[in-house]
Amino acid sequence: MKRVVVTGLGCVSPVGNDVPTFWDSLVAGRHGFAPITRFDTTGMKVTIAAEVKGFEPERYLERSEVRRTDLFAQYGIAAAAQAVAEAGVDQAGAVDPERFGVYIGSGTGGIGTSVAETTVMLQRGPGRISPFFVPMMIANMASALVAIRYGARGPNLPVVTACSSGTNAIGEAYRAIRGGYADVIAAGGAEASLNPLAVGGFTNCMALSTRNDVDAASIPFDARRDGFVMGEGAGVVVLEEFTHALTRGARIYGEVVGYANTCDAFHITAPHPEAVGSTAMIRQALAEADLAGGPGLYINAHGTSTPMNDRLETLAIKQALGEAAYATPISSTKSMTGHMLGAAGGVEAIAALKTLETGLIPPTIGLEQPDPDCYLDYVPGTARPAEVDAALSVSLGFGGHNAGVVFRRYAG
Repeated sequence: MKRVVVTGLGCVSPVGNDVPTFWDSLVAGRHGFAPITRFDTTGMKVTIAAEVKGFEPERYLERSEVRRTDLFAQYGIAAAAQAVAEAGVDQAGAVDPERFGVYIGSGTGGIGTSVAETTVMLQRGPGRISPFFVPMMIANMASALVAIRYGARGPNLPVVTACSSGTNAIGEAYRAIRGGYADVIAAGGAEASLNPLAVGGFTNCMALSTRNDVDAASIPFDARRDGFVMGEGAGVVVLEEFTHALTRGARIYGEVVGYANTCDAFHITAPHPEAVGSTAMIRQALAEADLAGGPGLYINAHGTSTPMNDRLETLAIKQALGEAAYATPISSTKSMTGHMLGAAGGVEAIAALKTLETGLIPPTIGLEQPDPDCYLDYVPGTARPAEVDAALSVSLGFGGHNAGVVFRRYAG
């Protein structure tokens, strides 16, 4: 089996539209929550979100392309462009196009376009639906457009596993390179679901916080939590076969050493009450990486701030790690980014890799009244210096999807 390393990072997020800004925000404990500006929230129970701010799609696309590209794909293209440029695989001859892949997942794809074009049909008739509706709406289009941009003719797999999509995309890309099917894959997730339909739908299935207090809405593992804050954006990493990266003299952020993908097979939205699937996922990912818990391992938790998720994720970590769970530093960066849905795994993988690079664990902000059922070291309040050698990024999605990717510090 081949070794797989990470050679590029890129993101668009509610706390920064590039990796340095994103990471600085996490370390400083700055959240991205504010009243929704995209649409009129009159009459809605939820009026706040974690919107991306100051995004300029024309930095990455021609103006004519922007008009025919859904926002989720714009975010994905921007994050991929950052990661690919940093890795240097956009240079002529850097990678064989036949062995250059793209795996960018999304939970809802072009739902913004679907809402807009449905309105057009109802108000003006089916003849006025945009000819670009279908290619803007389908969830594979971020992957497709990134591949077109770079002539990446290798494997292309846009994963759709709800809120696990970004992590599954990275994990499946790791397996493809490890198995010898590609040399380089840009992998992660992209999402842009901040519209009345999606916000109303998540509200009515009782997933979102209705507190509407920007400083106390997304508070993972806190006894006061009542749901998540919706976010948006994209996170993409460049995965590369180890010797290929060495030959190019590429900068290496870390090595991918474990991945697991399980399903609760229990309920469309609720996790299994005994956390059987998520426990198995954590065990399998760490076993493949030949790791146990403890101070040398950091876990970037799914940590949505919903009552059930946080309690059962805590249970899964305890069941998977045993006594070592209590000595393992864990945090939820969703306390600052909100829940970026299918993009969450991409940006959280970046947070895990930056933790390995900098020796700083981002905090779980807002955690002031710990839930007794969530008693672990959730790094509350402020960032913590720590010597960690490995990081596990966890994602859990509707439908019972569980995914985890393990990164190890690269020592040369």
